[in-house]
Amino acid sequence: MKVSEVIKKIKEYHTENNINKNTTRDKVLFNHVEEECTGIVITTWASIDVIKKAIKLGANLIVSHEALFWNHGDHTDWLQYKDNATYLLKKKLLNEHKITVWRDHDHVHYAGIPVNGKMVDGIFYGVAKLLGWDKYVVEGKDSSPRYGLTRYRQFTIPETTAFDISQKLIKVGNLNGTKIYGNPKTKVKNIIIPGHNLGDAKDIITKVDKENIDLVLEMETIDFTLSEYIRDSSMLGLNKALVTIGHFNLEEFGMKYMVEYLPEIFDNKINCTFVQSGDMYHYDVAKF
Repeated sequence: MKVSEVIKKIKEYHTENNINKNTTRDKVLFNHVEEECTGIVITTWASIDVIKKAIKLGANLIVSHEALFWNHGDHTDWLQYKDNATYLLKKKLLNEHKITVWRDHDHVHYAGIPVNGKMVDGIFYGVAKLLGWDKYVVEGKDSSPRYGLTRYRQFTIPETTAFDISQKLIKVGNLNGTKIYGNPKTKVKNIIIPGHNLGDAKDIITKVDKENIDLVLEMETIDFTLSEYIRDSSMLGLNKALVTIGHFNLEEFGMKYMVEYLPEIFDNKINCTFVQSGDMYHYDVAKF
């Protein structure tokens, strides 16, 4: 089966519902689609190490959740024009081994995957499933804001602590660490995974306050707005904490879950392997 046919079958599994073909981010980011597919690597971001792992596995299709060349829309003209050294070397590596990179972002999020007769957000279902929270999802307009899909973004779990959640994320995600805002001993049961936090956070702060959210499990976070609010709340003795592992690390749970269903699409005749892109940074922890 050619790589192009493999990509077509994955799209059909998601269905094309809710996908605008003119604006979707789900494009072939690097093109050798007429080659016979020798294996699939699933990852969040096709880093150099991920590409090398695909080569070692003999896989020539990388299904990546995020962009390949470091910008929204994955434009490469500016890199080619400036003879960017990293771009040219990465391109050479992909070309030498005839690897295709296809981005699966909108399909897995907004068309979804079938679960128990309905379509759900495949990324956050994967997060919930691997953490054992799928049975604790809070359904409704706030957890299902897009396209009628359950998005698995709000949960009521058995009471635990922010620290225990942090440890679970590290273990399940094979991570080096997390960041905890507020008291690590904060008792938590009402949890929300909000959208991107890149600045203004009035809506999420209001939701956390009015709906008694104990823990915000954040993708990316910044030092002002939401983080400040959580710290002040905790210092006042209110039951609020935030744990973050980074955008890629959190959504990687959902890409990892793909290996549970992707092989079945091809009757287990194409090898599908999850390769972790992993922490974007190293932790240097103070030693006293």
